[in-house]
Amino acid sequence: MRQDLMSLPKTLAEDVAKNLVMVARLLDEDPERAYGYAKVALRLASRVAAVREAMGFAAYGAEKYAEALAEFRAARRMTGSQHLWPVMADCERGMGRPEKALAMAGEPEVKKLDKAGQVEMRLVAAGARRDMGQTEAAVVTLQSPELASSSVQPWSARLRYAYADALLEVGREAEAREWFARALEADQNGTTDASDRLAELDGIEFLDAFDPEADPETGDEIGPGDETEGGGEAEGASHEATGPEGSRDDSHEAPERRSLGD
Repeated sequence: MRQDLMSLPKTLAEDVAKNLVMVARLLDEDPERAYGYAKVALRLASRVAAVREAMGFAAYGAEKYAEALAEFRAARRMTGSQHLWPVMADCERGMGRPEKALAMAGEPEVKKLDKAGQVEMRLVAAGARRDMGQTEAAVVTLQSPELASSSVQPWSARLRYAYADALLEVGREAEAREWFARALEADQNGTTDASDRLAELDGIEFLDAFDPEADPETGDEIGPGDETEGGGEAEGASHEATGPEGSRDDSHEAPERRSLGD
């Protein structure tokens, strides 16, 4: 991106860079604001491929899939690179065209992707299968050497999670639990909610200890007159979990985000 910006006058390059930094900072937590900064950068430097790509991701994060696809196509024409192919296919899914996304998974461009890109394309293809109601086919689509590998790669958590989710949808709960656990083992950055899914399968209920409307013993809302003497707000962790046998476990909340293949 810095190399791309060197084609601009210094002052203009700095202004564009500042907006792109804000896009990166806000993309996960506030996609709409990120989208606003991306639009400013695009207005200043629409002929810079990195800016078009950033605009694409900002539009994608704001669920403006048609706009995102147009920007990704523009960036691809400028650079000749195929790395955006999976997210372009996912935009087709976002626009309600899973058949088009599935067709893209079989195009020659996929063979030009690196390993991470090929895994992303597999995730998108499986998601497209599920969009079309082909749940068993989605399970088969995700079965791959990358899934079977015991080594942990940047894509491992999301791939295992997607497989677990697909297994659960076809009723293979025991296998799904195993793969959610394997996803959690690989999820070093908290990119999935695998821990919550495991807790759900194990029948563990998470309660907000600081919710004044919840009874810390039962989880029921406390109505007027239900307070007892000595009752107070629970101290300690903000979330507590009570399992079937009364065991307790800390909850783990992963940031909500849309990821390819979801």
